[in-house]
Amino acid sequence: MKYLKFKNSQLEASNIIMGCMRLNSLSVKEAQRHIETAVEAGINMFDHADIYGGGECEELFARAVDMRSSFRDKIILQSKCSIRNGYYDFSKEYILESVDGILKRLNTEYLDILLLHRPDTLMEPEETAEAISILKRTGKVRYFGVSNQNAMQIELLQKYCEERIMFNQMQLSLVHTPLIDSGMTVNMQVDQGIDRVLGTLEYCRLRDITIQAWSPFQRGFFEGAFLGDMQHYERLNQMIDRLAEKYQVTPAAIAVSWITRHPADIQVILGTTKDRRLLESAEGSEIPLTREEWYGLYREAGNMIP
Repeated sequence: MKYLKFKNSQLEASNIIMGCMRLNSLSVKEAQRHIETAVEAGINMFDHADIYGGGECEELFARAVDMRSSFRDKIILQSKCSIRNGYYDFSKEYILESVDGILKRLNTEYLDILLLHRPDTLMEPEETAEAISILKRTGKVRYFGVSNQNAMQIELLQKYCEERIMFNQMQLSLVHTPLIDSGMTVNMQVDQGIDRVLGTLEYCRLRDITIQAWSPFQRGFFEGAFLGDMQHYERLNQMIDRLAEKYQVTPAAIAVSWITRHPADIQVILGTTKDRRLLESAEGSEIPLTREEWYGLYREAGNMIP
């Protein structure tokens, strides 16, 4: 398992994160086993959000492990807030209220990381920054980030925020690559050259912001997995299978390794509730794909390499 050290922090996290969005589909005993499986694989970071299961996922996590033991000090807990019923809310009042609820459900005194969940275009950055300052000062949150934000949205918040924005959670998989596409086809009159992310990948590298990739096996917006999909991605799956055989891992590990191979040191969030799938996917933490293999996978996913 590869571990990342984040600048200007005391955090050292696995580049594979266990996502807890579907944790409430498990019993307490099953959730305990799943968390233990992750830890045994070397995963020390767990991703939550207050909307996952309406808070049930956070509560179940705390019931499945003893948060009062030394276990809490060995893991990195991350949660997110700001998605409400049909809208987003970066107001000071709502952020502070949400974090109190998260801490209560997780039965912990602090979050290692809080992410603001999707952009709120009505954000008043001074107010949001004040909420972040209060959470830091009171010890309720140690580090901060955002999700699904482009470079200028982050820059706007950072202008008013004394605490450094350290993370940006974005959708990324072999078949969902807007973060990369326009950079491959600069100044070309092709659809792939349309910049949908405003140079966010390069911006995050310049600002030491770690990207966390969600839905690493999905095509589109929850349109199904591309692994094994021979109707839409026959050539891609054939290449993935060849590489899986070469590296003696599963296709899932190859899909993960395509992300972790990038020098931006991207973390990958695994949302599976299957122990075996978690272990197989986590093997992609540090597979040394060659440049030829990495670009070959990108090309077989249907992208142009000019």
